[in-house]
Amino acid sequence: MLIPIYQEQGQTFQADACGPLIAAARRGRVEFAALARGHYPGRKLGPRALPGIKSLGFWDARFAQDWGLTWHRNEGIELTFLERGSLAFAVDRRLCQLKPGDLTLTRPWQPHRVGNPEVGAGRLHWLILDVGVRRPHQPWRWPAWLVLTKSDLQELTHILRHTERPVWRATAELRHCFQRIAQAVEGDRGGSHLSRLAAYLNELFVLVLDMCRQRAVPLDESLSTTQRTVTLFWDDLRQHPAQLAKTWTVDGMAWQCGLGVTHFIHHTKQITNVTPIQHLNRLRLELAAEQLRAQPERSVLDIALDCGFASSQYFATLFNRHFGCAPRAHRSQRTPDKQP
Repeated sequence: MLIPIYQEQGQTFQADACGPLIAAARRGRVEFAALARGHYPGRKLGPRALPGIKSLGFWDARFAQDWGLTWHRNEGIELTFLERGSLAFAVDRRLCQLKPGDLTLTRPWQPHRVGNPEVGAGRLHWLILDVGVRRPHQPWRWPAWLVLTKSDLQELTHILRHTERPVWRATAELRHCFQRIAQAVEGDRGGSHLSRLAAYLNELFVLVLDMCRQRAVPLDESLSTTQRTVTLFWDDLRQHPAQLAKTWTVDGMAWQCGLGVTHFIHHTKQITNVTPIQHLNRLRLELAAEQLRAQPERSVLDIALDCGFASSQYFATLFNRHFGCAPRAHRSQRTPDKQP
């Protein structure tokens, strides 16, 4: 199951480890080469080699595969480029069919999936670069080896923070740059191609900036606000019942958003018009109401506990206050017929 963006384990953000890709490479079904850190697959980069790079590489699938990469997020911004073939790609629950020459760009808070559910034949390049953010409102920190001028880097950051367009048509120059990066990754042994990779990666980001300038990208300043971070937190809880049922405190919710308690409470009230605990209980009650109707064989107590309530009595009190009837009465109500 997709782990919500704000659920961290220690200091490591949970991300996809590309297990199906590695298994396919071991079976000889796909060519694969990458330089990587942490749990990402590939030849490991040294601690001082291109800081911030989480994964850099490509795969080349000569025929349709029996695997795909399910919904996941990454520990940084991710650029992928489809050089050849066709590939299903979904981001924020929107499905796209990538064509040769398509470039994708996702941020750490954007869930995405590769394949539908399997991957087709094609050659895909990627870069995952950690810029020190996990949430939309946080300032980006680029690595020191990126030598764009201060003004260019500020402009690139501003664009990437304020548009979440997932798919772009890459330029011919970007295609050639990804091809050179792939050759350097494949040929690197123990850091032998790091200088070349640093030069190519700087060129890559210059070309991405040029592409954005040429397309006159519309920007939305609200995408980098603290309020949006809080909105994404509540959306994640709504979509993941197991996380919704956790024992949450206001302090814990604020911490998951990277905010102080006062700011978290303020933004939650702006979004929902109630306090964090009131909104948490409202989401839990809505989930419980769905389960009462969908799972008539389960007891009210079991559903209450699974939705995060400590007792059936407390659950019944809140349920009656919210829906105007007892849980058992809600369950017995006839579901209206759907319109044809």
